[in-house]
Amino acid sequence: MQLNLTKPICFFDLETTGINITHDRIVEISILKVFPNGTEESKTWLVNPEIPIPKEVTEIHGITDEKVANEPTFKVLAKDINNMIKDSDLGGFNSNRFDIPLLAEEMLRADVDFDMKSRVAVDVQTIFHKMEQRTLSAAYKFYCDKSLEDAHSAEADTNATYEVLKAQLDKYEELENDTKFLAEFSSRRKFADFAGFISYNKEGEECFSFGKHKGKLVTEVLEKEPGYFGWLLNADFPLYTKKVLTAIKLRSFNNKLG
Repeated sequence: MQLNLTKPICFFDLETTGINITHDRIVEISILKVFPNGTEESKTWLVNPEIPIPKEVTEIHGITDEKVANEPTFKVLAKDINNMIKDSDLGGFNSNRFDIPLLAEEMLRADVDFDMKSRVAVDVQTIFHKMEQRTLSAAYKFYCDKSLEDAHSAEADTNATYEVLKAQLDKYEELENDTKFLAEFSSRRKFADFAGFISYNKEGEECFSFGKHKGKLVTEVLEKEPGYFGWLLNADFPLYTKKVLTAIKLRSFNNKLG
């Protein structure tokens, strides 16, 4: 089954120096762009993370410090990557909780603006877990009856993710061949930021989801405790979370002026 698309969708996978969204860096990124007419475009980049790759991480994906020493940094690649994905929805395997948040951090560090306002994200892992509760290799075997060679190679994982989604659409009649439906189906609790520090209440208002102000409206906390905003901006939070907080504060300020 081919995807029913109204705009391109970019399936992508990252290999990284670790799993900390704030501190770790990309060492490889592979993107498979699928257009509404069914044509495909793919690109894979090795990336110099500018920090050491831990030995235990190299043992998983096989990428060493030496292998990426002469590769471009993400800052050098950011505009090319953004040009490939900027008109597209995004798809991946565990992408809502890891790949998209980490990509956003790298983009913002490279001074390339990044948000999800004009696109949706389809997380194939969430669909799989809701239906079968397994891993990508198992998903590939289960849905496509193929063994995933070169697992933890960004390109192999990216292509497998795309094939799994198409097979999922073939297998489950309740899944609609529509990226907006798939994005909603594959999302978990909705957050204003990728890392989950700012959630929405039933009225769709932003609330803190952590710490002493958990459950309280962001606008009310920032108004009653102005110093808290400064602390958040200087604390060890993801750049995208800080971007969202700044936007909320500016919106509240503009509303008061209006």
